[in-house]
Amino acid sequence: MAEYLFTYGTLQSGHAPAAIASAAARLRHIGEGHIRGTLYNLGRYPGAILNANLADMNARNANATRKVYGTVYELPDHHALLRRLDDYEEYFPNAPALSQYLRVLHPVELAVGQVLECWIYVYNRDVRSARVVESGRWLPEK
Repeated sequence: MAEYLFTYGTLQSGHAPAAIASAAARLRHIGEGHIRGTLYNLGRYPGAILNANLADMNARNANATRKVYGTVYELPDHHALLRRLDDYEEYFPNAPALSQYLRVLHPVELAVGQVLECWIYVYNRDVRSARVVESGRWLPEK
């Protein structure tokens, strides 16, 4: 059974640094999509927080219409590839509290209207000092 990955930052085509470029090149492009959440600029990379993960009810209401845009890929040989991506994203399945990102399954709406259940790396740190990417689309800083 196919598994999918939603990317919104450095794992997107053309943005992968050398350390992960060979793994990112193995991802099979499915299409553009979005999730409901907030995208933060963390400098060299972004971090997304899903609406359901916002702790403060006022923040949840204020951000309910925000979207994070990105790309959906099929994961060939998903177990080996996910282990490489987990290392890159500093996701430690046996120690989530120590992880910079958490990998979670979440529905992603494709631009064509289809919804796919995808793995997403969700930021797992404090975002209070980070700048919101209002457009929901991350581009690397030059």
